[in-house]
Amino acid sequence: MKYEDRIDLYSDRGQLLVKGALLESISPFYNKAIQKIVSLIKRSVVVDLEGTKKSLKKGRVGGEGCQIRGNEIDVDIVTHAQQISKRVEDIVRVKKDDDTNVEVLDDGKKLLVGPPSIRLSAGAEYTSGITATAAAVTQALIDEFDISMDKAFMVKAAIWGRYPQTIDMKGSNLKWLLRPAQENEGFGYALRNILVNHLVAMTGKNAMNATALASVLEQVAMFEMGDAIGPFERMHLLGLAYQGLNANNLTYELVKENGKDGTVGTVIESLVGRAIEDKVIREKETLSSGYKVYTTDDIALWNAYAATGMVAAIMVNVGAARACQGVPSTIIYYNDLLERETSLPGVDFGRATGTAVSMSFFSHSIYGGGGPGIFSGNHIVTRHSKGFVIPVIAAGVALDAGTQSFTPEKTSGWVSDAFAKIPEFREPIQMIAESAKGVKV
Repeated sequence: MKYEDRIDLYSDRGQLLVKGALLESISPFYNKAIQKIVSLIKRSVVVDLEGTKKSLKKGRVGGEGCQIRGNEIDVDIVTHAQQISKRVEDIVRVKKDDDTNVEVLDDGKKLLVGPPSIRLSAGAEYTSGITATAAAVTQALIDEFDISMDKAFMVKAAIWGRYPQTIDMKGSNLKWLLRPAQENEGFGYALRNILVNHLVAMTGKNAMNATALASVLEQVAMFEMGDAIGPFERMHLLGLAYQGLNANNLTYELVKENGKDGTVGTVIESLVGRAIEDKVIREKETLSSGYKVYTTDDIALWNAYAATGMVAAIMVNVGAARACQGVPSTIIYYNDLLERETSLPGVDFGRATGTAVSMSFFSHSIYGGGGPGIFSGNHIVTRHSKGFVIPVIAAGVALDAGTQSFTPEKTSGWVSDAFAKIPEFREPIQMIAESAKGVKV
């Protein structure tokens, strides 16, 4: 056991799930639910069978403006979904008892394909998830409908899109949660390159679970990119515990206390009071003006408390407006007020504030844009915070009442259809807490 910290994990309804869990029990190194979340994201691909049928029937492959007349293929792919899924499963499976998963969705209009983990571990990247699926579906369609060799290229183009002419597989009938490595901002950004709208859709627009799922992906990315190493590991684990997983019921209690008629300011009052009560911070001195200067002996724990208060402030403020455009300004002024109230650093030591300043410009100010839901931790604006901003954006978007130009329903319906029924995605707080019970370091 590396850390002495113990945490109580509570549900999104304020119910105790596990008491006295080791801090390391929520580490991606030990928590099986977190490991499953990451594995499913890397491996899962949605195949649009209905879209493929339309593409082939019209000869339109490779994206807008691309049509090859005389090479149309009219086959009823949707009614053969079960046979196609069986062929795909036989092709991608490596061993009889591996974790291959192929499911028919939406009455045969889609497939959810999960190649086995062994295919990914045999390579250097996560790319095998989509390449194995694309190749297997192409082969399965050719086999199932006995496509001749002079038209097989159309099937390949309908599935792979315009790859390799475009890295993003333009015009493909495959969708996955990740992006090609070339579209990531740098080392370890793969899990951060998922739209907030997607995370909200996976959790059924539950604000606390959306926060949890976003926090898991952001903080796991910190391990991957080298930020959660050495003395910083505990800081990121505490951030995941408190901001993401409602440790010690802090998020729930702050929102409950301020939810009826509270403001960002009253959330700060509650947060500071709780931090004093829990001996996370203490008064250092009182100036002649009466202003109290606070200090802490555990800056990592203070950051976790501050990050939790930021989630609560978003839930109270955006929850009242039911409009998530206020997310960046709430982040800015929460931290501004918190720093003045305590004389201690704001969330992520100033990076949360800086991130939100540019985010307000990009999301709905002079620049314009699509709203907070289409941001990700890989975006040039929101990449700067080390795991603490995307979770609060997810909370705000989950509480939005449809005011964005691009809502989760508009951008992420396929994500909801494919992933919302998976417990680790829909209820990450519950599943991670259950996994934490059995962890012994």
